[in-house]
Amino acid sequence: MKHTIVICMGSSCFARGNKRNLKIIEEYLAGHRIDRTLTGRGCVGKCRTGPNLSIDGENFERVDSESLIDLLEAKLKER
Repeated sequence: MKHTIVICMGSSCFARGNKRNLKIIEEYLAGHRIDRTLTGRGCVGKCRTGPNLSIDGENFERVDSESLIDLLEAKLKER
């Protein structure tokens, strides 16, 4: 299954943690063989709940670097 990860690159989400989250995601993907697409997007107006990202169309809000690996493991592991 090919996974799609979309990370908000709007200034608010980026400043609130998606700059760090992007690095964590890239490092995670480099260490795992996962068929995926990783893209950024501009702001969609949910700045209050940032940092935001989506995995396979499911939106996640307030994603902090401490919980990100657990989220990636839960959503990207092969079933």
